[in-house]
Amino acid sequence: MSEPAASPLSGCGVVYFGNDWHAENRTSSHHVAVRLARTLPVLYVDSPGMRAPNASGRDIKRAVRKLLAALKPPQRLADQLWHCTVPQLPFRRLPGVEAFNRVFGRWAVRRALRLAGIGKRISWFVVPHPGFLAGRLGESLCVYYCIDDYAAHPGVDAERIARSDLELSQRADLLFVAPPALVEAKRALNPRTIFSPHGVDADLFGKAQDPATAIPDSARALPGPVIGYIGSIHEWIDVPLIEWLAAQRPQWSFLLVGHAHVAVEGLRALPNVHLVGPQPYASLPQWAKAFDATIIPYRLNRQVANANPLKLREYLAAGKPVVSVRNPEIEKFAAWVRIADDREQFLAGLDAAVVDNAPDAIAQRIAAVADQTWDARAEAVLAQVAGYLSSHSHQASP
Repeated sequence: MSEPAASPLSGCGVVYFGNDWHAENRTSSHHVAVRLARTLPVLYVDSPGMRAPNASGRDIKRAVRKLLAALKPPQRLADQLWHCTVPQLPFRRLPGVEAFNRVFGRWAVRRALRLAGIGKRISWFVVPHPGFLAGRLGESLCVYYCIDDYAAHPGVDAERIARSDLELSQRADLLFVAPPALVEAKRALNPRTIFSPHGVDADLFGKAQDPATAIPDSARALPGPVIGYIGSIHEWIDVPLIEWLAAQRPQWSFLLVGHAHVAVEGLRALPNVHLVGPQPYASLPQWAKAFDATIIPYRLNRQVANANPLKLREYLAAGKPVVSVRNPEIEKFAAWVRIADDREQFLAGLDAAVVDNAPDAIAQRIAAVADQTWDARAEAVLAQVAGYLSSHSHQASP
């Protein structure tokens, strides 16, 4: 009897370029990496550098400090998961800086891979700007997992990020795209484009319906209904909308969980708005349990039009009613989400949402995302990667 064929992933590892590992928000970058590491060794590489450079002594000192930190061996986070940082010098228009970044980045990553014991490897980019390393790491396969319209982010070096995104989209052997609005444009650049929407940690957020889950002390006594928001408060959040909603319903409580990166003095001035700052990811179901309804109050800009919001699935997995602005991904959940096109619709949606917590409604919301877990997403993506490897023989040596 013949032995079963070895998996094309056997003996492979992943060098994974993602967002800041230590950021308070757990993004798809983190979720996918953790699940890949259950199957393959993963070196997670923090990849700072999307922000437009600021010619300040503070930036120079920070860059030098991070360059020195990059000389340290990678830190082991779990059985098959390592972490390192490969920073880039800012001021890329100065002579020699771009060349130094390329040479140093390649050397530092290959060194970290060697120290982590990863030989045969796949390069996996969740951010575009380290894409200059694609094909330069001795990898068997290059994956680009595009989760956002990166050049539309506020404060980034938009011209450079757009160019990096374009080049990596064309270069990748497999291009996974999370935002549905970007799929066709990416497919025009790369025929090996695969739609791969975000997932959700359904088990974690399902704890919001567990009687044993305790609401945090600071939220337990808030007068209801409680309107909840989980996530950073960035430039793409419509803070004036939240202020207006809170002013229209002064008897309600608005509980905002996440770091404020923009001015929120107007929110703090309202007695029924409670900003509790960033909270540990594992504790989010406790905060969600306090919510009677949840909001996705995005500004309508290019970034939001192409977004695939994680919090949408997290709110639904927690069983909570959702009121949101409109975009292509959110519209797919219109059966379970109240979509508003202006302030008045948003408020009317909240009025209906706060009384929509019957057991059958909760069960329907949870069921809407029950099959969209991060585990299922990672399994599907790995199946595509294995299929590609098995049908292509261009195996580069490390």
